[in-house]
Amino acid sequence: MKGVPKGSRPVIMTFHDIGLNYKSCFNPLFSHEDMQEIMRHFAVCHVDAPGQHEGASTLSTEYTYPSMDQLSETLPQLNHPDKVEGLVLININARAESVIDSLTHKEEIQNNPDLIATYRNHITNDVNQSNLAQFFKSYQSRRGLEIERPVPRGNINARTLKCPALLVVGDSSPAVEAVVESNAKLNPTQTTLLKMADCGGLPQVSQPGKLTEAFKYFIQGMGYMSSASMTRLVRSRTASGSSIASCDSSRSRSHTNDNQPAREHTDVSMENVSNSTVDQTVVMSQQQD
Repeated sequence: MKGVPKGSRPVIMTFHDIGLNYKSCFNPLFSHEDMQEIMRHFAVCHVDAPGQHEGASTLSTEYTYPSMDQLSETLPQLNHPDKVEGLVLININARAESVIDSLTHKEEIQNNPDLIATYRNHITNDVNQSNLAQFFKSYQSRRGLEIERPVPRGNINARTLKCPALLVVGDSSPAVEAVVESNAKLNPTQTTLLKMADCGGLPQVSQPGKLTEAFKYFIQGMGYMSSASMTRLVRSRTASGSSIASCDSSRSRSHTNDNQPAREHTDVSMENVSNSTVDQTVVMSQQQD
């Protein structure tokens, strides 16, 4: 993996949704003008699942597509959670529901017909259908996350996320219910729910400016980019009262290298990422409900 930064500053790692790759899933966000301030401070590693990148050849018939657990284990940062400083999770669903379960939601199709048509065309014409079918099958067979919200004097071994997490969902997304339910299972002192107005299942595409602003607040909560400008964010608070600005004040630190030069974007496949030596990451991932 080329372009890995040195020092204590984390890397932003992305992982795309089903039917997409890093370009179709995250390019509108990372090419947005407001994201460039973040890009001056952090390297980005975009990861594509096997066979999902642009121009991918059909996977060999002898190739066994990895399960979701195996895919996560391939990413050293997720296999070593102590190296993950934060998670931005778009459309998270802690349950092992079928993708088909979300297709009965009509509001997004009505509100975003052009966007839906564009991505349908992309999935049909630009994605290797054989490889996509294997990825889809692997996703459909995944296990639920089996997480639960820790409570005072409750189960001290409760399984939950240990790092700050920003859960993102569009207000007309079919994933709203699943994201709200997932939020209810996470530690409210570490978790922020951002329900974005006027967008559906692709908030990073339809509202990249607003999501960038939220991401800046999230990064600031971890002690980075303390001088970043904030102008656009309109956000929802969770029922538990957690907020982006205070999602993890106990972890805030002083970082003195905010003006260091920008580092290189690096695009890697799942087959190569296991050889990386990234020490810390902020992971951004989209999951289809």
